[in-house]
Amino acid sequence: MRLVGDNIPEPGIYPLAKALALADQMELDLVEISAKADPPVCKILDYQKYLYQQKKKAKEMKSNSAKIVLKEIRFGPNTDEHDFQFKLKHAQEFLQEGSKVKATIFFRGRSIQFAEQGEKQLLRFAVELEEFGRAENMPVLEGKRMTMIIAPIKKK
Repeated sequence: MRLVGDNIPEPGIYPLAKALALADQMELDLVEISAKADPPVCKILDYQKYLYQQKKKAKEMKSNSAKIVLKEIRFGPNTDEHDFQFKLKHAQEFLQEGSKVKATIFFRGRSIQFAEQGEKQLLRFAVELEEFGRAENMPVLEGKRMTMIIAPIKKK
């Protein structure tokens, strides 16, 4: 097998018994890195320390990854202009802080007859927020609610 690593006196091809003896002498572990190579590649290292470092790297990568927050704004098909502007201002703040916004229009009772009015309102909402975010999808009617998700624009 081929031995590689920093702590080996001379890297090269060793028989298995000699490689194991070398690892015992250093009080470390013999770890196979590539079994498919000819000859197989092994490394002498402290395996527990290696596992600990791998877990630490994985945890650090997870903490550095971006977490996506979804904020929901709800209104009806007949929402007043002032209320619409108020909710628009909140959506702008959410998008500027990097959260996605889920705009939902609830239809109560017979107001489902105004589905096209609700769709127009959602499309207007998306157009007003164009400089802060872009719509991920067109308005979708699911039961008695119509939803649309707006994602923030990435800053360079």
